[in-house]
Amino acid sequence: MSAPACRLCGAELTHTFVDLGMSPPCEAILEAGQLDRGETFYPLHVRICPQCLLVQLPAYIPAEEIFTHYAYFSSYSDSWVAHAKAFVDGAADRLGLHAGSFVVEVASNDGYLLQHVVARGVRCLGIEPAANVAQAALDKGIPTEVRFLGETTGAEVAAANGRADLVVANNVFAHVPDIVDFAKGLRALVADDGYVSIEIPHLLRLVEGREYDTIYHEHYSYLSLLTTQRVLAAAGLTVVDVDELPTHGGSLRTWSTPAENAGAPSAAVAKVLADEAAAGLHTLEGHAGFSEVVADVRNDLVEFLVECSRKGAKVAGYGAPGKGNTLLNHCGIRSDLLAFTVDRNPFKHGKFLPGTHIPVHPVERLAEEKPDYVLILPWNLRTEIAAQLEYVGEWGGQLVVPLPSLEIVHPGR
Repeated sequence: MSAPACRLCGAELTHTFVDLGMSPPCEAILEAGQLDRGETFYPLHVRICPQCLLVQLPAYIPAEEIFTHYAYFSSYSDSWVAHAKAFVDGAADRLGLHAGSFVVEVASNDGYLLQHVVARGVRCLGIEPAANVAQAALDKGIPTEVRFLGETTGAEVAAANGRADLVVANNVFAHVPDIVDFAKGLRALVADDGYVSIEIPHLLRLVEGREYDTIYHEHYSYLSLLTTQRVLAAAGLTVVDVDELPTHGGSLRTWSTPAENAGAPSAAVAKVLADEAAAGLHTLEGHAGFSEVVADVRNDLVEFLVECSRKGAKVAGYGAPGKGNTLLNHCGIRSDLLAFTVDRNPFKHGKFLPGTHIPVHPVERLAEEKPDYVLILPWNLRTEIAAQLEYVGEWGGQLVVPLPSLEIVHPGR
């Protein structure tokens, strides 16, 4: 069997970054009637291209199968909505956005970001492939088209609406199998003197923070600034600035413009590239060793949960994010070790996590059951969630953060 080909340069992918075995699609949450049926598991075998260094997961599942109907609604995270507002305010100041400007967001979800653009009186449009999530944005009065972005789609939207002063693509760049066609879609949408802003989880932080639970079938690419530059350059876009962000365990926000109008990159671009090079991420050899790190994370969590079981301590989860399903399936954790989890999203209530079949309940279930420990699965939101769960301390409960290393914390901290 021949090796898969790199989605950027076409080279054979013969080098492994990390192999997490088999896992079901992370958002394939189950109804009770599906528990006695078979589930399809797919490989989570991440490769690195020896030519262009793009770290990537082959498209084991088509994007249309994952994103046409989606279970993730961004607005259920208060901190994420606040992050989006801060971005809009900053972008408006930076670019001088006004009533005559035009902003397009790709993968606009339920309008969590564009609602702040609308509030400023700036014309906008969302492009969202999941019809059920797009409807939530439409219900808020946010213009939204249900489409997957590519070069053709971008040209069609631009022809109908004009080209945008700002195109936003937050936490979607890694979610597209044909990343070059997607980048060309961004170029088709943006005005020649406009900007494209992209937020991506930073591969450097994934490696440093042992954040392997961010690997799942929705994430086709794991990007450094170097590889992001290479993808955008293939579409005629040049990165001119970058912001380092704490979100998702450590992210980058790149600012790019059409290559023909791009000036010299900022000092921030040079700084991030230097950090990556120092960590070895600009060489093939520098990506080695992540499998051993992953094994340590898994062993620490499983040993903790087994010890809790032996002592008769009850452990529940908080959240039902995609990253949690990677972690739970890779560790082989089932409801005998994690009795249930809770989530703010009512779409998930009364259902079960894929692969593990751990039940999902409303948040109020924690106060009813009073578990000894609450495992925070969306650990990247630990500060927000720890504040929300301060009441867990009333019965002596404690919080457990699995990454970057296992940590037991008191509620509210």
